[in-house]
Amino acid sequence: MLRQAPLHLSIMIIVLVAATATACTTGSAPRMVGTGDVVADRQRVMKLQGEQMTDIQNKIKADNIEGIATNAEVLAITSMQITSLFPEGSLTDKSNAKPEIWVRWGEFEATAKNKDQKAVADVLKDYGRATCVSCHDTFRKPLPRS
Repeated sequence: MLRQAPLHLSIMIIVLVAATATACTTGSAPRMVGTGDVVADRQRVMKLQGEQMTDIQNKIKADNIEGIATNAEVLAITSMQITSLFPEGSLTDKSNAKPEIWVRWGEFEATAKNKDQKAVADVLKDYGRATCVSCHDTFRKPLPRS
């Protein structure tokens, strides 16, 4: 059973998911900032993304929905960098990446894109049920059939 979320929470979650998914699926941007050590850079970006998600969860629990906008922006910007952080030949002892990333590069890119699209579709479906449909069913007469 879906718990009905307040409208402002639902809108902010949709914005967060859409911004992140858009950034992930619109291709790879060249790395904007880096130390020259691509493994350290990607580990730093992944850690930053994890911190943003933790902060978002904490803000939602504290009912500070408006506060997640900055986190969503950071996730969207850093998500555009992901594939540029995995250049061929960047598998080292300090990397936790598997060699399959480069062996199956097309699948690596497609998997990330497809997961993001599915996540957005799932959120939109739940959002529609929790907000639009519940309000329309309760407060709107059925539309005439054409």
